Amino acid sequence: MSQTVVGIFDSADQAQQAARQLAAAGFTQESVDVASSGASQSGSNYRNTSGTAVEGATDAAGRTGDSIGNFFNNLFGGDDDAQRYSHVARNSSSVVTVHCQSDEHARQAAEILDQAGTVDVDERASQTGYTMSNSLQGGNTSQAGLSAQVIEENLQVGKRTEQTGGARLRSRIVERPVEASVRLREEHVNVERHAVDRPATDADFAAFKEGEIEITESAERAVVAKEARVVEEVTLGKEVTEREETIRDTVRKTEVDVERINDTTTNTQRSGYTTDDDQRRS
Repeated sequence: MSQTVVGIFDSADQAQQAARQLAAAGFTQESVDVASSGASQSGSNYRNTSGTAVEGATDAAGRTGDSIGNFFNNLFGGDDDAQRYSHVARNSSSVVTVHCQSDEHARQAAEILDQAGTVDVDERASQTGYTMSNSLQGGNTSQAGLSAQVIEENLQVGKRTEQTGGARLRSRIVERPVEASVRLREEHVNVERHAVDRPATDADFAAFKEGEIEITESAERAVVAKEARVVEEVTLGKEVTEREETIRDTVRKTEVDVERINDTTTNTQRSGYTTDDDQRRS
């Protein structure tokens, strides 16, 4: 597990000496950062002076704001340890950060930093007037009553009606050509003349007078009539069916884990030894 060991020194020479001792003990140059403050009272002007490939811990946290405060907040998660270490670092000269890959390396680095003269953070904080109230909003020195809310989502399934389709009847009139055959009869008058040469009889003399004979012609004509008949009915109706649908989704819930803090271990690591994952520095 990646761990970070931090030592705070009153002088840059002590910090450089600690870095040399770490190198002699086998710690690589890339795993040791030395950051010195150009304005020791501000804590926001720390610069990486070790020349390592890894940027100085405080320098990496940002140069425009309280970089040393940002660094320890990232390391400790913003609790009172972060405020206390930041306070001591602002009143010191240099910070040495060692990136370790195991518990054994972390303990070895802490011993080397202690031997090099790292300050006792708790003692220095007390000497410089630091109190726990510095890290609590509004000066409240008691942490009693702090709580974490547990929020749980519940799945509620309702119904709504929406149009999914339908049918519409629209009637229109169209025309199509039709035809039918019918036989029609016509009458025609024929006039025939025949040449006759015989003596006139009494009948002929009886008919020998003025008069007229008339005969008429007739013809059949087609008469058209239309009859409308209902040949089909189209009806719209509804049929109701039911189906069962299973709704699948995810709901969220707040889970609160309670972790006991070993105050004894924290107070005895004067070099700033912590088991926080090194990735929290980013």
